[in-house]
Amino acid sequence: FAGVVYNFDQEGVHRADSGWEESISIPLVQPDMWELLQQWDNLLEEFSLEEAWLPHRYEEQQHNCFTFALAFINRVRQGRGRQPLSKAQFTESFLLPHTREASRYLALHQQLAHRDFYIVPLAEQEQEQ
Repeated sequence: FAGVVYNFDQEGVHRADSGWEESISIPLVQPDMWELLQQWDNLLEEFSLEEAWLPHRYEEQQHNCFTFALAFINRVRQGRGRQPLSKAQFTESFLLPHTREASRYLALHQQLAHRDFYIVPLAEQEQEQ
């Protein structure tokens, strides 16, 4: 994916277009929500400039990057007339399924890396079946 990652730490909000290559991308917006997709960057930029995300407001346990992400998602949900998600709901619905999938992928990758395997792509005819 190409894009910018927003993150919040003791130095405030950061925007980075590199350095996050090994992170997990979790889709939050359905592809058919074209209007929201067009507004997403502007909404995120405006949100990141709010006083709540100034460096001195950072607190490692209670007001951190997770809080930033969840607060933004809940702001978007509120704007669409939806109920906010709790930390537990957000974790269960969005984070855990993707981290479990990544964990399975990494475990498989480790097993393959430590054995003599050669992966051959399927011929085009076999892929279509």
